[in-house]
Amino acid sequence: MLHSLMAIQSYKSGNTPEAQQPWLQLLAAAEQPHINLERIHSIAELEGTNPVLDYTERTLHVLEKLQVSFWVREILEEVLIWSETAKAGSREQRRVWQKQGVNLFVHNVGSAQLYDLYIGANHLDNDIGKSGGTSINQPGSLSDALSKNADMSKHAVLTSHTPRHEVIRTLIATHGLIGQYIRGEIPFAENAPLHALIVKGWLTTDELHTILLALNECIIAGVDPALWVQVQAEVQRIVGWIITGPDHEDWSVKERLSRLRSSSIRQGEAVDTAYAKLQTELNVEQALAPLAHRTLWYVESAMQDFSLQEMVKVFLLTLRSESMTPTSIEKQSDIVRHISFEPLMNTMYYDYKGVKKLNIYKKRMIEKYLEQYAWEQIVAGEQIVYPHLTHRTERHVDLPDTLFVTFEFSPAAEKLIAFCIEAEKSPLYEKAVLLLFDLFGLRRDAYDRFHNEETYLSDMNSSGDYKKVLLDYIVGKRVLDIGPGGGILLDLIEQEKPEVEPIGIDISANVIEALERKKQREGHRWQVMKGDALQLEQYVQPGTVDTVIFSSILHELYSYIELDGRRFNSDTVVAALRSSFRVLSPGGRILIRDGIMSEPEAQKRRIRFLELDGMRWLERYAEDFQGRAIKYERISDNEVVMPINDAMEFLYTYTWGEEAYVHEIQEQFGIFTPTDYKNCILEALGEQAEMMTFEHFLQEGYTEALGERIIFMKEDGSPAPLPDSTCLIVIEKKKGLANA
Repeated sequence: MLHSLMAIQSYKSGNTPEAQQPWLQLLAAAEQPHINLERIHSIAELEGTNPVLDYTERTLHVLEKLQVSFWVREILEEVLIWSETAKAGSREQRRVWQKQGVNLFVHNVGSAQLYDLYIGANHLDNDIGKSGGTSINQPGSLSDALSKNADMSKHAVLTSHTPRHEVIRTLIATHGLIGQYIRGEIPFAENAPLHALIVKGWLTTDELHTILLALNECIIAGVDPALWVQVQAEVQRIVGWIITGPDHEDWSVKERLSRLRSSSIRQGEAVDTAYAKLQTELNVEQALAPLAHRTLWYVESAMQDFSLQEMVKVFLLTLRSESMTPTSIEKQSDIVRHISFEPLMNTMYYDYKGVKKLNIYKKRMIEKYLEQYAWEQIVAGEQIVYPHLTHRTERHVDLPDTLFVTFEFSPAAEKLIAFCIEAEKSPLYEKAVLLLFDLFGLRRDAYDRFHNEETYLSDMNSSGDYKKVLLDYIVGKRVLDIGPGGGILLDLIEQEKPEVEPIGIDISANVIEALERKKQREGHRWQVMKGDALQLEQYVQPGTVDTVIFSSILHELYSYIELDGRRFNSDTVVAALRSSFRVLSPGGRILIRDGIMSEPEAQKRRIRFLELDGMRWLERYAEDFQGRAIKYERISDNEVVMPINDAMEFLYTYTWGEEAYVHEIQEQFGIFTPTDYKNCILEALGEQAEMMTFEHFLQEGYTEALGERIIFMKEDGSPAPLPDSTCLIVIEKKKGLANA
């Protein structure tokens, strides 16, 4: 076993890091506040763990299994144990290092500086040449020197004047750069010091080739063995370029941007289309030319959830702001070598139930901030004042070559965002989000759930079997799916009706972004657009749509959209039906699948709770529900009598459970009785519309979901089935009529 692995195991068994192992002392002292979030899946996982030490250990395990010579293994072991040290150390140590000019934010550079600091200063000024080997000025490769000095103490040759030390230092200083070049984060010239090892005669081309391939396998497989398999061929190609010379041609701006967007592309971003659109608005190559000689740190992690256009705007704002840094740093634009997005990355995430979660609140605010900037304004250096948010770059006098990028929120905005996150678990959530949007002067998109949006969209997709019944009623070739959610109905139409053109319209930016990614990722032909269901003629020409589908969306329009100053307003449903009717072609159809209330409305039902917290659930629900006053009469510790529609409205939320509670109390699922639905449709569409189908039924699954949680009874205590929950309505626009 490698000596370093034995030392780590000894430390993890409870032994104090040995005094002669300074690298282990530093790694063991790594503390949570300065560990970046790039490879962390949960912020909570940092508690009681040391990701820096754990990653180093994984790289050493990879090294231990490689078939390499003894001297290569010895060199690489030394490189790996020092390469993460800039991420380590105690707070006090890091403060001292920064004052000494150690760049802790450009980790490969900082780790090389620490290697010099701890190894170069702590050993006698010996070199291999004094012991009969190769000195810095003597010919012969490092492997020759090591073979001649195999019996020497390792530490006797670890000095700042030996080729061995310089080779190790160079490998630490360039540690990870091949991977960063693959990701578009650095210019190729950053690898030049590696080629210099050949020029100086310290390594042969074969030796450098062997070392770089083995080192990068350790680095990359230490993150994920599958990732190494994926990039191995490209690593081999780049190693060949390094050996050939330092003047290899760099990626084009488009290629570099594409590599910086690799995660977004995997999620479904159509980067070629986005770049082509961007080129019509901006000379991208020219605008981003100043980035060519800069390294970019944590761009992908910080900005993968933003669009390509937004990322480019951030780059241009960053370049523009270079001159707006402390005057004590001379020739600032000439010496900025590294641009770090680590502060932005770290502010964009928080921990939610053990998962690292994107701060969608901050994302939406940053998007709005960037939207205000026209390209001409950025290029001209105009500054837009936006309340509570600004783009900020920072330079440190002791790190003049590094620029740090983030967005700074006002204290009031930070507190309100923190309040939104905390309120995700309570009925205050909706009010908290409204306050945040008011603070930033934004419209509250009715269906941007923010909290748990991914789970919501997944749940929508799981309802495919229920939605499939709608396919039998579709007519014509052009179909609008209003509020497509996770896209399951669009998928079904595409699969089952290849002659049909499916189009999804949703007011939620979250939903549209997710669907665009899904479309690109899975190769769908359906289209989606952001739009308002009450103004459909703004997005499609009147009379050109053959079928409009409202699948479990009318109750959301009813519940969320304010019309004439109030929510839970039947006029909203009337407006949505009229809007859809205007875009409908003669003979076209409106399909409705949604909640329904029972009639007669005066009938009552008794509920016996079989769970201890059932009564508490009802009491809480009656207090929090926004749609109307929920009435109930408590007749025992676990039984109540309620109007049938109040009982069912409560039970729909009770079925969904705690995770959906904060949203379900904002929505009224059953909005009309059958009679009221027919009257609403007649009022909205009049004699132009013919009702082809009007059915209602109990949605499959409710009886099973509630069977072990409640007993549902008539008012006298006799058994009663659950009433119908869902309706299916088909409305046809009579032929020969002009559009309304």
